[in-house]
Amino acid sequence: MMSNAVKQEQPTSTGRPFALDPLFRRVTDLAGIGPRNAALFEKLCGGDKMLDLLWHKPIDFVDRRFAPKIKDAPAGRIATLTVTVHRHFPNERKNQPYKVWCTDETGTINLVFFHANKQWLEKQLPVNATVIVSGKIEHYQGKPQITHPDAIGTEEDRAAIETVEPIYPLTQGLTNKVVCKAAKGALGLIPELPEWLDEAHKKQNNWPDWSEALDILHNPPGANGLEPHHPTRMRLAYDELLANQLALAMVRHHQQRRQGRVYKTGGALRDKLLATLPFELTGAQKRSIAEIDRDMSEPIRMLRLLQGDVGSGKTVVAALAMLNAIESGTQAAIMAPTEILARQHLESLGPWLDECGIRYVALTGRDKGKAREILLEQIRSGAAQVVIGTHALFQESVEFADLGVAVIDEQHRFGVHQRLMLTAKGKGVDVLVMTATPIPRTLTLTAYGDMDGSKLDEKPPGRQSIDTRLIAKEHIEQMTDGLARQIKTGARAYWVCPLVEESELLDLAAAEERYEILQARFGDRVGLVHGRMKPAEKDEAMAKFAKGDLDILVATTVIEVGVNVPEATIMVIEHAERFGLSQLHQLRGRVGRGADKSYCFLVYAKNPGQTAKERLSIMRETEDGFKIAEKDLELRGAGEILGTRQSGLPVFKLAELPAHSELLAAARDDARLIMGKDPELQTDRGKSLRTLLYLFERDQAIAYLRSG
Repeated sequence: MMSNAVKQEQPTSTGRPFALDPLFRRVTDLAGIGPRNAALFEKLCGGDKMLDLLWHKPIDFVDRRFAPKIKDAPAGRIATLTVTVHRHFPNERKNQPYKVWCTDETGTINLVFFHANKQWLEKQLPVNATVIVSGKIEHYQGKPQITHPDAIGTEEDRAAIETVEPIYPLTQGLTNKVVCKAAKGALGLIPELPEWLDEAHKKQNNWPDWSEALDILHNPPGANGLEPHHPTRMRLAYDELLANQLALAMVRHHQQRRQGRVYKTGGALRDKLLATLPFELTGAQKRSIAEIDRDMSEPIRMLRLLQGDVGSGKTVVAALAMLNAIESGTQAAIMAPTEILARQHLESLGPWLDECGIRYVALTGRDKGKAREILLEQIRSGAAQVVIGTHALFQESVEFADLGVAVIDEQHRFGVHQRLMLTAKGKGVDVLVMTATPIPRTLTLTAYGDMDGSKLDEKPPGRQSIDTRLIAKEHIEQMTDGLARQIKTGARAYWVCPLVEESELLDLAAAEERYEILQARFGDRVGLVHGRMKPAEKDEAMAKFAKGDLDILVATTVIEVGVNVPEATIMVIEHAERFGLSQLHQLRGRVGRGADKSYCFLVYAKNPGQTAKERLSIMRETEDGFKIAEKDLELRGAGEILGTRQSGLPVFKLAELPAHSELLAAARDDARLIMGKDPELQTDRGKSLRTLLYLFERDQAIAYLRSG
């Protein structure tokens, strides 16, 4: 432990307190870690700093404190023995073991080595020396032995050997011994930091100090030390969740402090649009619009999350929010994560906007040269009242005359900073974030804790339920026969091939192979869409499918969110056991969008495993995306809930959701109290909390304090 800790008030050039510097040093500063190992540590821990290593939690332990005499050491148990070396029995034959015969006053034991280095063993185990050895006791031909002892030392090494040794998750090329040694080295660099927790809360929960907690994390006191509810794990998880919630609360405070604008709500444009709709709004849509109207009619900035299950009618709600801004003389923008989705918004919003006489443009990365310049000028001059686009919208060259409201679709595909870049393009921009991925409440807090929430939890009238069936892979031929019969009656089908090991190439190979098999049967009525195609090629295949020029569209998961072809009534998902529940739900939501009966076939491989079986049966039981999301969190944990490729959700190193859900709620309350009492973090606790934010690299939040 470093006792000469530098005072926290002294910041580095980055604003970070000097005291934290040791934790931000690279792991190569530790003895025995060179550039090759550093790359392996970075892969294993998600970074190459001391902090990344300290956040890397053990998953098991070996207890070497059992130190019996030889005669009392049972087979199958790990024991630490004190023995005298009697004799070495080398073996000339390479594949035969080298044995070292040892004794204590109660019996004899052999230490067994394969592919042994004779000189090294003679040095480690000199004849007549008393040594400490630790390893698993085995019995061979009735005699005890230890094959390749885990530790060999002298009497001085006893304290270091006779311990509880943590077992870490590993990556190829790193042994547990190397990771243990590195973690111990990093523990030696932990500085003394000021306490940022509320003392009463800490005492009530019987939580240790931060530095002590890290020490216990890497030296678990036994099996219960690995449990998420052990006080040590709870303390560290709370620190991480508090940093997350405090950063979000600061973003919210900062955003709301910047003066918002008062918009007219309702109005003639809304009446016009509602009159053109061929359907009645659901109760949930009316409720959400009322919540949005309330936000937009007040002078603080709207920051609202609109969660709606697949097909719940988010686009209409977004359109009505945008009309508030336009009615008040400002512009509106809607940003989608992919060109396919941006084009789709154009198709669904276009007729409504035309009906209301509103001028709109679409801007994506595909627009180049002169055409792009014309679009940029229309946005700059205000001629374009609504701008529909991809992340091309927050590029520097895009200037709005007066942006009033920004609608961001599928926010979890964007980081928070990208959301802020778009809202920075206007004064007091109101923000409506939409997601069709139902997110469990706990994750909503971690990703969108800075927002108010609205939920669309009703299906529009006329939507039919989807008949979901489980099909074993060996029955795929019979299913294809059934598909052929349906196609004769005019049905259209998606056929989704899974993501294989996060590899687009393998992903593509699976899709191409299925495409060729289906093409052999259905000819040129089969199309293919995948992530490596050019946007124009993707759009062309989608358009052909939508028009009815294709009967089957084979796809990778690029069609997951928002693709809308009401005539498609069949969804086949191959290797369904490889997908998470939320993803299966998203894919299933591509069908059941018209008046005809729709089907979803979940094709699974042999013996899918218990969790996969549970997932598939839940898909049969319910179509409620919110229930499905909660179950997905329970089965798979937060890390995978929205797929590892998406960037908007925080990845926690110490907190484990849902196990730490209650801590998350407490952290949220704590963060709100802090922002209520000390929004600039100027009190003693406030200054300590700044250290916490830097520790978890929430520098964006600190930047708000500095910029005011």
